[in-house]
Formats: sequence, structure tokens, C-alpha cells
Amino acid sequence: MSPVLSGVLQLTALTAALALAYRPLGDYMAAVYSSPKHLRIEKAVYRCIGADADVQMRWPAYLRGVLAFSAAGVLFLYLLQRVQGGLPLSLGFASISPDQAFNTAASFVTNTNWQSYSGEQAMGHVVQTAGLAVQNFVSAATGMAVAIALVRGFARAGGTPSRTGELGNFWADLVRGTVRVLLPIAVLGALVLVACGAVQNFSGIHEVGQFMGGSQQTNGGAIASQEVIKELGTNGGGYFNANSAHPFENPTAFTNLFEVFLILVIPFALTRTFGRLVGNVRQGYAILATMGVLWLGFTALMMWTEFAHGGPALQAAGAAMEGKETRFGIGGSSIFSVAATLTSTGAVDSFHSSFTAFGGGIQLLGMMLGEIAPGGVGSGLYGMLVMAVIAVFIAGLMVGRTPEYLGKKIGTREIKLAACYLLITPTLVLGFTAASMVLPDALGSMLNTKATGAGSHGFSEVLYAFTSGANNNGSAFAGLNANTPWYNTTIGLAMLLGRFLPMVFVLALAGSLAEQKPVPETAGTLRTEKPLFAGLLVGTILIITGLTYFPALALGPLAEGLS
Repeated sequence: MSPVLSGVLQLTALTAALALAYRPLGDYMAAVYSSPKHLRIEKAVYRCIGADADVQMRWPAYLRGVLAFSAAGVLFLYLLQRVQGGLPLSLGFASISPDQAFNTAASFVTNTNWQSYSGEQAMGHVVQTAGLAVQNFVSAATGMAVAIALVRGFARAGGTPSRTGELGNFWADLVRGTVRVLLPIAVLGALVLVACGAVQNFSGIHEVGQFMGGSQQTNGGAIASQEVIKELGTNGGGYFNANSAHPFENPTAFTNLFEVFLILVIPFALTRTFGRLVGNVRQGYAILATMGVLWLGFTALMMWTEFAHGGPALQAAGAAMEGKETRFGIGGSSIFSVAATLTSTGAVDSFHSSFTAFGGGIQLLGMMLGEIAPGGVGSGLYGMLVMAVIAVFIAGLMVGRTPEYLGKKIGTREIKLAACYLLITPTLVLGFTAASMVLPDALGSMLNTKATGAGSHGFSEVLYAFTSGANNNGSAFAGLNANTPWYNTTIGLAMLLGRFLPMVFVLALAGSLAEQKPVPETAGTLRTEKPLFAGLLVGTILIITGLTYFPALALGPLAEGLS
């Protein structure tokens, strides 16, 4: 079988699996977030944290819950790393330095999972399981909760003054997303990975022989269970430095495709949940079609760039095989790479810096879209809905009508909140990248260029790092030593601001929408469930992203690819 055919068949099988899971999982999540009942284990959690899960919250209270919970998570994870040297099962590893502990705590709490360390050489079992793995669950559940709050903003009509603008209860949404959605799927997924050869134990460090002679040290851990939630929750942080290219995390070509399925299944299925909660599943299909067109288009483009045989080295190898895992080949590596960078996952099964120049540009562009195709767990849906608000506003300008979406008017307040959401991430990415390109210490972190930082590939490395951090992706382009005080601090700030500032505007938008009474449809109402609107939405996303980031891309991957 040719490598191209193999890649196409893998993509076809993945699409079929996602299609089979779409309706049942989407309907199940809609039932979870709309159920009036609480499970016994959920009631026990509410008693432990002192929360009343039946109290409805307006958007400021909902936001306070998100920020307070996340701040507590950052503090706990930071302290856990700082005292690691005195913990049991630390494997003899020392405590983490202050700047790196801050960076890692910010990374995992924001669902970014950027890593400036080698997991198997820095983190013991307690930090991995009680710290990092726990945040993999709750950070994903937090993103889902915010997305559901925005959906309720569209679905709910302004009622009596005492109940206007209510978005649900953050603590109930957080616990339900963890207990009813993420945990059951993670348990089943871990069993699949263990059955396929992934490691799951608490062993210490062992000396193992190498195929070509000599030996090396390696350690085990609760790898399969962490691998599942790292993909399912679109987190991305690997137990090992090689991430999902390591055979302990990703043993076979089947597990590689299974992990891509885990990355995509909840973000895509949430569009069905959205349709059910707003009472019109065709609206969910329109958002799904937008996400699907972008995902399939990026995957096909990535395969084409990596299978192209330009140059003698690529012709001899049959494709751009440098940095690719030979177990997966071009097809599997391309599918995984696009899935990881179009969501907020950041996991890798290949070396992103070794993709072709245009392939690296596709990875960058996927994150710059806002990771909305289908995006992260929760963050992809609310990011796409904000883009839908912008698209409706543009359509309203073109026809001279007050824009409406799902029966809610998009007025001055709503469009200002949506615009602020869109401007945050580019400001962080381009601002920190520009600062890094003029500071000698920051330029010195480019390992494969001169200290002056000359070269478009070196610029791409820095641009990729801050794009990954501010978009809460977490993947690394490599070739950049990010374990320095400058990068640990600035990328940590980019992750925190890139996660929580957009949530402020999303929840404010949700509250504004929830206060409105529905506007009845007329003959002039834009039909947002039609293919025409999906096409408009795709065009809006690409144009806005291109206008924002094209100059930076021209200095990096485009200049390298055309040289």
C-alpha cells in the first residue's frame, strides 16, 4: 500500500469514527448540562467545597467562580512542584525552580500544557498524577463550562428582573463535566491503551539496554491514564519529553489514530450539544460544517506539503520524513499534527520543527485561527460562536439590517465584547514575539541559529512559542530553549492572559445575550443554519486571521519556504 493511500484511508476511518460518535455523545452532553438532578458523588463534592449547585449565577458570579477555582489550581500546583523533593514517589527528582514551577502551573491550569522540561527527568509520580493529571481533567471541564454558559446566553430569554441574565451554576457545570463526561470516557480509553501496550504502573527508574549497545535510564508511571485525558481534554502535556512519539505513550499506529479520535471527538460533538440546547440542531450542523471544512482542508494541505518530493533528500526518502515517527509515517504524522494545532491540544507524535517550511506554516496558521476547527474542549465552541457573531455583524452591514443570531440582536455592546475577544490573542502573540526578537538573551535561546537570531526559521520558532502559549495550545516547534527566566515568565503570562481574558469577554457576552428577549424571525432574517452562512463564517475566519498574522507569517515560514 502506498503511503498516500495509507494516509487517505486513515483519514477516512477517523472521519467515520467521529461521525458515529457525534450524535450519541452530543445528545448525552446536552442531557448532562440540562439535567435538574445531581448524582450522589456530585452532592458529596458540593458539600466538600461548600457550593450550592442549585443557585443560578449571572455572568459576574460565574466568572468569579472560574477565576477563583483556577487561581487555587495555580497555587496548589506551584506549591506541589516546589516541595517535590520531599514527597514520596518523587523518583529522586529535586524540587522545581520557581520560574519553571510558575510556568508549569500556569500551563496546566490554563489547559495549555506547554512544557519547558523533560517529564521523565523532572517530575515524580505524585506531581504527575495528583498535580498534572488532575488539572488535565478540571481545566478541560472549566472550558466546557464556559462554552455551555455562552450557549445558555443564546438559549435563554430575558425574564423577570430577578432572573434575567442567569447562565447556570459554574460549580455544577464543572463537576458534571468532570464526573459524567470526562471520567467515564477516560477510563474506557485508558483500558484501550493498556490493552494496546501503553504503560500503566508506578515503577521507579530502571537501567535498560539499547538495541545498538549500551544502556539508558527510563521510568514508568501512570502513563496510559494520563495519555487519555491529555488527548480527550485537549491538554497535550506528555509524560515523556518525546510526547506521543514515545512508545510508552503511543505504542502502535492504531493507538496513534485512536488518540487523534480522542482529541477531536468532544469538540466536534459539542456542536450537537449546542444545537440541542438552543432548540435547533441545524444550527449545530452549520457550526459543525464550518469546523469540518477547515479541519479537512488543513489536513489535506498538510499531507500535500509533506508528501511533495521537492529536492534530492525528499526524493530519496519518498517524502519529508525528517522528524517523523516511522511507525506512523507521513499520513499519521500529518493527521496528528493538524488535529493538535487546530485544537488546543499541543500533543505531538513528530518533530514540528522538522516539517517542511510550509507544513510549519500550516501548524502556525491552525493555532492563529483561534483553534476553533474544532478547537479545544469548550474553548473551540465558544471561539467559533464569537466568530459567528462577527460574521452575522458583517452580513448585517452588507444588507443594512440590524444583525441577529439565534433570535438575539447583535448590538454595540455585543460586537465590542466580540472584538475585544478577537484582539487579545494577537496582541499577546505579536507583542511578546517582537520583544523577544530585540533582546539578546531571548535570541540566544535559538539553538539552531546564530546568537543574533538571524534566519526566518529562528523567527518561526519564537513566533510558534508565543502563538502556542497565548492560544493555549502547548505544542513546541523545538529548536528553542524555552527553559529560561524570560521565556518561562513571558510564556506563562501569555498562557494566563490568553486563557482568562477571553473568558471574561465570553461570559460578559453570554450575560448580555441572556438579558435579551428573543426577536421573532422575519423574511429578512439571516438564515444561519444554511450552507451560505457556513461559507460566510469560513471566509470571515480566514480573512480576519490573514489580515492579522500575514506579515508575521511572511517573515517566518513563507520566507523560509520560498527561499
